[in-house]
Amino acid sequence: MKPASATKTGTGKYERLLERCKTLAAVPTAVAYPCEETALAGAIEAAGKGLIVPVLVGPADKIAATAASAGIDLGTLEIVDVPDSVAAASKAVELIREGRAEVLMKGSLHTDELMSAIVARDRGLRTARRISHAFVMDVPTYHKVLIITDAAINIAPTLEDKVDICQNAIDLAISLGREKPKVAILCAVETVNSKMPATLDAAALCKMAQRGQIKGGILDGPLAFDNAISKQAAETKGIHSEVAGDPDILLAPDLEAGNILAKQLSFLANADSAGMVLGARVPVILTSRADSVRSRIASCAVAMLVAHARRTKP
Repeated sequence: MKPASATKTGTGKYERLLERCKTLAAVPTAVAYPCEETALAGAIEAAGKGLIVPVLVGPADKIAATAASAGIDLGTLEIVDVPDSVAAASKAVELIREGRAEVLMKGSLHTDELMSAIVARDRGLRTARRISHAFVMDVPTYHKVLIITDAAINIAPTLEDKVDICQNAIDLAISLGREKPKVAILCAVETVNSKMPATLDAAALCKMAQRGQIKGGILDGPLAFDNAISKQAAETKGIHSEVAGDPDILLAPDLEAGNILAKQLSFLANADSAGMVLGARVPVILTSRADSVRSRIASCAVAMLVAHARRTKP
């Protein structure tokens, strides 16, 4: 997702996440089909920083050849030998179900192959929650880590879907240290309009939060992007909100809007992004070949924090 020519200087936001990880034990992680240099290197780098203990799942000869070509020392890492990417996705999920790993990490297989194994009815990692995706973004012009959801899985979410998407993101933000995450529900306008269904969903979500159907966060919406991200813009339009200008989470009306927003921040604002799949039995790290080293490490750090939060959840 990151342009290859972007210059990374770092803002300290991801570094603060890594600081939170220093006192925690590395988390066993099933890495599905790490048969390409960047995919394998990402897992090894995260292991070197004490974030994960990788279990490499895929054709053993391909993994070894990739490591040799890239000059990567696999040391004593466990390799689970399976013939192809589909088998790797299925076996990685099986390792999770057996309790041998607490995190699932995408290697160089296609995302749909991994997701098919995750959502499989009998052998997958489904829960009662709708599965959703979140970008955890370090935007240089924003004052804290920003979560954008859903930008990759749910194409046209219903109100009921948005409840789970919102709750997944709130739980993620709490795992990252936010006590009461602020959720801005994005629409094209900041007023409720019956001709714009996303504004009706936003109003309903806020009332559902008041009734305890969504827990742990502070919701406001509908909010246009300028009102959500700028307190001054909100005040200019007469909006008095504790979310405006300080959201932890931007809840997009649909996948297209969320995806465009995340990519705009990445390519125009030089933002880093860590990708996570939420709502499954374990956190799932989604990495891309184009991700910077910093983004890959951040994705593993986020997953580590989520896994440890689940261990201590009553």
